[in-house]
Amino acid sequence: MKYVSTRGNAPRVDIGVALAAGLAPDGGLYVPESLPRLEVADFDTANSLAEVAVPLLTPFFEGDALLGGLPAICSQAFNFETPLVAVEGGRIFQLELFHGPTAAFKDVGARFLAACLQRLPRPDARPLTILVATSGDTGAAVAAAFHRLPGMRVVILYPDGRVSPRQAHQLGCFGDNVLALAVRGNFDDCQALVKQALADTGLQSAVPLSSANSISLGRWLPQMVYYAQASLAHFRLTRSVLNFIIPTGNLGNAAAAALARRIGLPIGQIVLATNANDVLPHYFSGADYTPQASQQTLANAMDVGAPSNFERLRWMYPEDTLLRASFTAIATSDEQIREAIVRHHAHTGRVICPHTATALHALQSSPRNPADAWAIVATAHAAKFEGVVEPLVHGPVPVPPMLAALLARPSHAEAMQPDYGHLRDRLLNLEG
Repeated sequence: MKYVSTRGNAPRVDIGVALAAGLAPDGGLYVPESLPRLEVADFDTANSLAEVAVPLLTPFFEGDALLGGLPAICSQAFNFETPLVAVEGGRIFQLELFHGPTAAFKDVGARFLAACLQRLPRPDARPLTILVATSGDTGAAVAAAFHRLPGMRVVILYPDGRVSPRQAHQLGCFGDNVLALAVRGNFDDCQALVKQALADTGLQSAVPLSSANSISLGRWLPQMVYYAQASLAHFRLTRSVLNFIIPTGNLGNAAAAALARRIGLPIGQIVLATNANDVLPHYFSGADYTPQASQQTLANAMDVGAPSNFERLRWMYPEDTLLRASFTAIATSDEQIREAIVRHHAHTGRVICPHTATALHALQSSPRNPADAWAIVATAHAAKFEGVVEPLVHGPVPVPPMLAALLARPSHAEAMQPDYGHLRDRLLNLEG
């Protein structure tokens, strides 16, 4: 399997090269040159995440030296589960993606990428610096996955004051080979700085860089695994497809579900749930795709005004008509997020995070066949957003043990202006 850029002006490469690079040389995102076709029967003996991951990802590693190590990579990365939990009448489910080390779905892709990069040969003894922009959860997941790995460093850029206090604490609590930079700007500023650094060939020659944002294949491809596992389990029981509503910011998670559907998994409709950053709802309702400056919302990890993975959706569906026919997108205001949290807690006793609440609002505001089964994708644990959630449910949200351990550590971040010269100098002067 070879990989090409969404922008069409970069050489074909093996997956190992694409994983190490993060971003294609022309500024595009790496995608498979062709798509495999899988059948439900290919997964007959696969049940756990790791077991599903091997047959699902094998075609994407064909011809690369990493293929032989794929079972070990999957066992190392997928050592926790992502349960599909029934919450209403056997037709409404939550796909819980928050049982990893940092209590967010980003743990899945980050751990897989780290396991891959550990096994890639490197041309010299210099450390590889993983540069990542985060709107809340990605940075902590990447930091946890790469913390203290020999030959690896992590530099996290996050928008100062625009992540929850517990998210900010996680970002700065690792130390050692992890540096957190609190950027005085928004997520789009952070993402633009990361892309500029990855495209800076002079910087790359001095400081080998890679990315762990969802622009990376190593983050994007493994996110198919939990959609595959959930849809296969549902199909085995019901012989019908499972539909998904996915909280959406930079579009990597939703693009992974779309890719799983394209290659043959029993996935039905995919609804994109956004917060007030409504670039996607405008596009899918027929307007031109027009990136905007991001707005700050209660669902801060989705505060993205220029979702990078839209390029991958356009690669899968090159014509606007076909793309718009393949998805629905629904925006959610902060007030609707609050209402969804309160209503869900009152009806089920379950507490959801603000991002999951956007999916719940989208479900409740969409016309649907009552015979269809829907999974709300629960992307993060509510305890990471206690300042929003606890006043709404009138009580404390229990903190998972692994999150509590991170919150007990001291935390530190360096302040930085959204200036590329500053970032470049800081990268050139990293220690270790």
